[in-house]
Amino acid sequence: MTTLPTYRYTPGPLHATLLAGSVPLFLGALLSDIAYGQTYQIQWANFASWLIAGALVFSGFALLFALVNLLRARPKAGRPTVYFLLLLAAWVVGLVNAFQHAKDAYAMMPTGLVLSAIVTLLAVAATWTGLTNLRSGDAQ
Repeated sequence: MTTLPTYRYTPGPLHATLLAGSVPLFLGALLSDIAYGQTYQIQWANFASWLIAGALVFSGFALLFALVNLLRARPKAGRPTVYFLLLLAAWVVGLVNAFQHAKDAYAMMPTGLVLSAIVTLLAVAATWTGLTNLRSGDAQ
C-alpha cells in the first residue's frame, strides 16, 4: 500500500493574523453603520470608513498570502481556490464599500449598510475557509 503525501497549505501565523484581523474590522464597520442609521451622528460614518480602510489593508495582505498559497498548491482547484475567490470577493466588495462610504454622510445610506453586511459575511466565510485545514493533494 502506497501512501500519498498530504500537502497542507494552512496559513502561517502572520497570514492567519491578517486574515482573522479583517473580520472584526468589517464587523465594526457594520455595527458603526447600524449605529449611524439609528442616530444620524456623522462620527459613526467616519468610524465605519476608517474601519473599512483598516480591514482592506489586512485583507489585502491576506489576499497576497492566499495567492502565493494558491500558486503553490498542486492541483489548482478545490479549497485553496475557493478560499482565494472568497477573499478576493470580500476585498472587492470592501473596496466598493469604501467608495460608498466616501460619499456625504447620509448619501451612503442604505447602500453602505447593505455592502457592509455583505462584506462581513464574505470575510467570515473566507476566514472560516482559510483557517479550516486547507488541503491540497489528498482525497479527504
